[in-house]
Amino acid sequence: MPDCTSPPGHVLLQDITLAKSLMRIGSVFLEDLQVMEPLSMDRYGSVRKVYIVCKQDWTLPEEFQRWMVSNNPVDEVKEIDGADHMAMLSTPDDVVQCIADIVAKYS
Repeated sequence: MPDCTSPPGHVLLQDITLAKSLMRIGSVFLEDLQVMEPLSMDRYGSVRKVYIVCKQDWTLPEEFQRWMVSNNPVDEVKEIDGADHMAMLSTPDDVVQCIADIVAKYS
């Protein structure tokens, strides 16, 4: 458990260790995307997709989430009422049930 008595701005060694362990390589940089082959039905479109709308997400409001879905169609849209941007922390049981329902339906 982190030491919550440390002054604000004080970074603990275990926090740095945790942050490093959570880092992963991805295509979030423009240079990577410029050399990557474009997505196609063969490379991406053939995968079944379900979007879960997090109804209380203040980072990506519901209207924007639905706009993303309309511009990148999915097979199904599910909703979790009460879920914020970190649904796995705010409504973990609902997320697990949602994923279990998706697996049961599409496998």
